[in-house]
Amino acid sequence: MVQLMRRRRAEEETPVGDETQIPESNTRLIEAIPIPVGDPLETLLVTSGGPVVLRDLELESETVDTLREAGVELIVPLIGQGELLGALYLGPRLSDQPYSTDDRRLLGSLASQVAPAMKVAQLVREQQAEAKERERIHQELQVAALIQQTLLPKELPAIAGWQVDAFYRPARAVGGDFYDFIALEDGRLGVVIGDVTDKGVPAALVMATCRSMLRAAAQRHSSPSAVLADVNDGLVPEIPPAMFVTCLYAIIDTDAGEVVFANAGHNLPYVRHDGGVLELRATGMPLGLMPGMGYDETKYEMAAGEVMVLTSDGITEAHNAEGEMYGFARLMDRVARRPINDDVLNAVVAELEAFTGEGAEQEDDITLVVVKRTSSAQMSAETFEDRRQTLAKFAIPSEEGNERIAIAKVTAAVDELDLEPARLERLKTAVGETVMNAIEHGNQNRSELDVDVQVCANDESVSVLVSDRGGDRLIPEATVPDLDAKLAGNQTPRGWGLFLIEKMVDEVRSTSDGTTHTIELVMNREGAS
Repeated sequence: MVQLMRRRRAEEETPVGDETQIPESNTRLIEAIPIPVGDPLETLLVTSGGPVVLRDLELESETVDTLREAGVELIVPLIGQGELLGALYLGPRLSDQPYSTDDRRLLGSLASQVAPAMKVAQLVREQQAEAKERERIHQELQVAALIQQTLLPKELPAIAGWQVDAFYRPARAVGGDFYDFIALEDGRLGVVIGDVTDKGVPAALVMATCRSMLRAAAQRHSSPSAVLADVNDGLVPEIPPAMFVTCLYAIIDTDAGEVVFANAGHNLPYVRHDGGVLELRATGMPLGLMPGMGYDETKYEMAAGEVMVLTSDGITEAHNAEGEMYGFARLMDRVARRPINDDVLNAVVAELEAFTGEGAEQEDDITLVVVKRTSSAQMSAETFEDRRQTLAKFAIPSEEGNERIAIAKVTAAVDELDLEPARLERLKTAVGETVMNAIEHGNQNRSELDVDVQVCANDESVSVLVSDRGGDRLIPEATVPDLDAKLAGNQTPRGWGLFLIEKMVDEVRSTSDGTTHTIELVMNREGAS
């Protein structure tokens, strides 16, 4: 509100008709007297159409009483688009004469010109305030993202007989997802996945605090339930009001294959085994809500070939364009279906992206941890490495047709192994398809990038490893060919090459370090495929 009051000083006389110059001492400002929303005076001023003489008003309004006590005689409303933007309060004229009709008309004309300028000024201030708020939020999200990225594991655990993969992608409004791997004594591995409520810097700071507490408690306690109880009691006095942390903590005995975990209100883990998918249950309150909480423990012994999947709710609570939620049922079904190369992590992410649609804004952080037991301790990957030898190692430029060079070199390398002719032909077909995929999809037909090929063998099998530089891209899932669907235009041929590769050899393995992606083709030297 703009309030201005001009009064004549008793000790000074201004000649009648000489009001063109008013001494500064004849003017004074009074404190702002706001007009509350809904006050009868507000309604009157909006509908008056011009200045209002205060002594003529008969309103039951505390604001009117306050204005009269302040000596206000005339109110000039500033109206913009039917809204009261402000008002000018004027005291008695210096001539002690009442405000004439001409005076009120002039003041009304001036107010009609001032109001639009005031509206523009208000809009500019609002936009400036919004811009500052957006900048503050942007900076806060940058800080939160930096905290999260700094604290997430830089490397995945490399354990003989086990394969551990992780995927993390923050939403634009950074949340508090986190995961961690903790090396414990006796070859055990601690696996953590959690989610802090709220977003931005507060969530990131709580995540950092919780992670530090988990790492410290994991060294003091041998059971997951004791670790979560310890962290919960330490977090309660530190966490801001209305915030909490869901968290799952598992300890894996990498020799025996036993997994023991406790759950503080987080998504349940899934284990894919020969008979389907098992949901492992354990109950417990989220961390930081109240002290003295206890947590159940669940044990499961993973056999070779079984896969355990841990997720955050950013996956199950994602929506498609129609508002449908991805949900636990779809996730469980995806885990149950064995993808090409048994790459469960990429298969889940690819299906989620297909469900939400291209270009859809991510609603929440997405975190996924996949733990696979590849072999028992008696037959670890290291044992195989010790017994196999490299027959050939070469690189070829990523140019169309160079798969024929790779086929020829692989054929020459395995010539002395006396593979059955039919098995050799299948291996050559698989090598050709794999190298073509590496050239086209992995290296994007960039001739300056090489495709690396290594041929190895031991007494039981031959391995051909094909590596490209597409480690940061998802591998498409193998598609079962349907000729009728293809002819009808309902199925793309993309993925058919992967299906062919999978059927040509005895085993296909896929690994990625974020930069290099490697497909390993394994062909047994004897026996039917």
